[in-house]
Amino acid sequence: MAQTRITLASGIELDVVDAGPRDAPALIFLHGFPESHRTWRHQIAHLSGRYRCIAPDQRGYRGSSKPQDVASYTPDKLIGDVFQLADALGVGTFTIVGHDWGGAIAWGTALMGQLNGRVTRAVIANAPHPVGFSRLVWTNRHQRESSQYMRVFRDVANDQLIRDFGLAGMLMKGFEGREMGEDKIEPAEREQLTREWENRDAAFAMINWYRASPLYVPAMDEPYEMPADKAPPVLPPLTIPTLVIWALEDLALPPENLDGLADMVPNMTLVEVPDCGHFVPWEAPGAVNAALDEFLGRTE
Repeated sequence: MAQTRITLASGIELDVVDAGPRDAPALIFLHGFPESHRTWRHQIAHLSGRYRCIAPDQRGYRGSSKPQDVASYTPDKLIGDVFQLADALGVGTFTIVGHDWGGAIAWGTALMGQLNGRVTRAVIANAPHPVGFSRLVWTNRHQRESSQYMRVFRDVANDQLIRDFGLAGMLMKGFEGREMGEDKIEPAEREQLTREWENRDAAFAMINWYRASPLYVPAMDEPYEMPADKAPPVLPPLTIPTLVIWALEDLALPPENLDGLADMVPNMTLVEVPDCGHFVPWEAPGAVNAALDEFLGRTE
């Protein structure tokens, strides 16, 4: 997929796929960690005949700008990138689509976009709502245990692993050999990802997404109740049409993340994908494409 270099109003430069008719409804796809725009390769191929499919390598990834300070990766800046990208491409309103970390930014983009009228629909794949997840890491042992890798990523004492081995060193430390879906990715895709992880500036930039997040992940021996000073953010309901796609065999994000979600997202369509792990856009592209076809067609 050909990419174009886009300069945002902030000065950040993103490498962006922009495929499909320019006058068609726009879909902006946000990838997660530790991938790239190619997270959405199957969806863009499927949809770009009918929709304008825009997929950046987000800041810190691949050839896009990689500021090295943690403050450059706070959620407000990452959400701001999405709206500035739409501005730079002349896109007024759009559907936001996100997976993993891209899904986290998609939640924020959708919440802001429903206020300014620019985001008309949202599609979230295996990315927990910020309110529910903030609670779950305190109250659910499975989620807390699965999230301990974030504490590893945030510990600067582990930075030498990146200097020595690139991002792969930090991944090995954080996940301790647990499967990340590498058995399901096409060999050529995995080879390309592995090469990209060797870029030390990109590796530190990707890790800075975790270090800049306000989310607190408690240690395993901390109490299993949420302290008052760690209360989740107060957010309004997301009322625009929203499709949530959830792979049920996600080792990092158990299905308990869906509990109570309908109260926070009253206009939600939920599609559960059995026998699939975290990287649902490419582990189960047929199921994801079918869900997108139904949702986008019904909500146009």
